[in-house]
Order: sequence, then C-alpha cells, then structure tokens
Amino acid sequence: MNTVRRLLHGEIIMAVAFVAMGFLALFMFFDLVDELQSVARHAAQGYQLKQALLYITLKIPEHLYQLLPLSVLIGCIYVMARLAQSSEYTILRTGGLDPLRALSTLLRLGLVFVAITFLIGDYVAPWADRQAIQVKAIYQGHLTLGQTGAWLKETQNGRHFAVNVRAFDGIEHMRNVRIHEFNEDGQLLGITTAEQADIQNGQWALQQVEQKTIKTEPTQNASKYSAEKTAQTIWATGISADMVAAALLTPDRMRTWELFKYMRHLSNNQQNSQRYEIEFWRKVFYPLSCLVMLVLALPFAYLHFRSGQIAGHVFGGVLAGISFSLLNNVFGFMGALQNWEPWLTSAGPSLIYSAISLATFWWMVLRR
Repeated sequence: MNTVRRLLHGEIIMAVAFVAMGFLALFMFFDLVDELQSVARHAAQGYQLKQALLYITLKIPEHLYQLLPLSVLIGCIYVMARLAQSSEYTILRTGGLDPLRALSTLLRLGLVFVAITFLIGDYVAPWADRQAIQVKAIYQGHLTLGQTGAWLKETQNGRHFAVNVRAFDGIEHMRNVRIHEFNEDGQLLGITTAEQADIQNGQWALQQVEQKTIKTEPTQNASKYSAEKTAQTIWATGISADMVAAALLTPDRMRTWELFKYMRHLSNNQQNSQRYEIEFWRKVFYPLSCLVMLVLALPFAYLHFRSGQIAGHVFGGVLAGISFSLLNNVFGFMGALQNWEPWLTSAGPSLIYSAISLATFWWMVLRR
C-alpha cells in the first residue's frame, strides 16, 4: 500500500501545484493591469514598475491562500478522473484498494494541505501583505479610513480611552493620533494629540505631543484647564499594531491569534465583536476545507469515462469550488446581518459540502 499511497500522493501534489500555478499566473496578470494604472498616477512620487512588480509578488501568498482549496479540488478531480479513464484505478481496486482505504489515503494527504493552508494564511500571507502595504505607503501616502480615521477603545485602571488614528502604514508607524481620556462617569479628563506615533513593545512612542488636561476642583465646583507640549512621550497600552490594522483594514489580514486577542479586547471594552468572531472561526475552518475538497473528488475515480469527458468533469469541479467560495461569503454576510452564531456561520459551508461529499461517496462508491 505504500507504493499506491506514493503514486496517488505524487500525482495529486503535481496536479494541485500545476493548477495553483495557473491560477496564480492569471491573478498576477490581473494585478499587473491594476498596478500599471497606479504607476501612471504615482510616477511623480517614485512609484515605478519595479515597485509595482514587488507589490504583485508580495500579494502571491494571499492569492495562494484563497486558491489552495479550489486547486486541491480541481487537481484531485483531474487525477481521479484520469486514473479512472485509463483503468489504472480499476487495477488499484483489484489490488486491494477498497473505498475506505482510498478515502483514508486522501485524507492523510489532505492533512498536509490543511497544514500548508494554515501556515500560509496565518503567517506568510499576513507578513507579505503588510510588506506590500508598506511598499505602497512609501510612494502613495499612508493608509487612511475616510475623514475620521479609525477609533479604538481601551480601559486601564478604571479609566477609559478613546483612541483615534488618522493614518497607519500597516507596520508600526502612525500619524495624527488623538487619545481621549474619560473617568468612569464618562467625564472628559484630557486629550493627547501627537503628529506621529510608533508602536514599540506594547507602548506607543508619541512624538510632537500636546497634552490638554481638565482637572475638576470639588470644593470650588470648577474645572481647571491646562495644556503642555512635549517633543516625545510614552503611552503604555495594550493596543497592538494588529489591532490598529484591524480597525483600518479588513480582519482577514490578521493572524488567528491576533484576531482572538482583538475579539477579547472588543468584548472587554463592550464593543461589538461579531464581525471579528466570524473571521476568527473562518480562519479556523477554512484550512479544513481541503479535506472536504478531497472527499468531494474521490467519487470521480469510480465513474466510467469516455474519451473527452475529463474536461467536463474538471469544469464541474471548478463550478463546485466557486460555489463553495460564494457560499462562504454569503454565510459571512448573512451571519453578520442576522447575528448568527459565529462558529456556525463560518463552519456552515464546510458542513454542507462535507455532507454532500459524504452522501455522494456513500451513494456512488459504497452503495453502488
């Protein structure tokens, strides 16, 4: 069985790699067309073709993360259909490859794809995406969110802070930062503004700072206002660079652990974390979709093919993969709108397709 396992695994890995490279080439072409427009608009700021090509290269891990389950489905369907058409799979069956053993063989390989998808989506893609943002930020200005920037909240020792960040480069440098401090009764205690800020080891290094404080005199029933300007000051906070990026960018750019911490941060500050909980569970379940795709592709090995039918079945696999991606997005939007349970919203498409895959496997393989 080791020989059979090596045969199937080798064929599927080669097919998946070929499909993934084809999809990546297509997506890189689309990115190049978009970036040529950016080159024309920002050529005066120094954004040239080589910077655009670097940006496109850094976007490859993100595309690969999105395309890997679909590539697994198409590649496995192609291999199974080809083995069935050439009667090689029939020979393997007569040699002792029963359906359950074939399923376990594919699932073993699926665990490898699950690990690769998780590592790319949780480590490689977020890092490369931050670097890509940095490349554009240097030549096209810092990232912003509308006219008011991003707002974050934090509670420290009974005091509440509302933090506004107008611009962020996606790494650690911020511009136009305002920190509003309130007591437990909601009374404003002070406003700190800084033209620039750097996130360093759990602290914000504020530069060109102006601190305005309001102190209430209980005996006189009056408030005293004071203002002070300093070149630099340190503000200790639990708001990390990933949290600022999450407020300015989409949550799918964050790592799973950072999403979990940001969810806890929002919950501790009585903020709605539904959107980030859905994205957290989606990141947990999305790599497991590779297993679903392999189970969905296995019944193709038990079909009887005529000449020229493989292309049609591969096209059907493409449609199945696209429908899975669409269902993922639809469930995400519906879950956010209808306030569904986050883990069920993210796991729903995988559960549905798993049920379809297992039912198809039972009907076409075991029952027939």
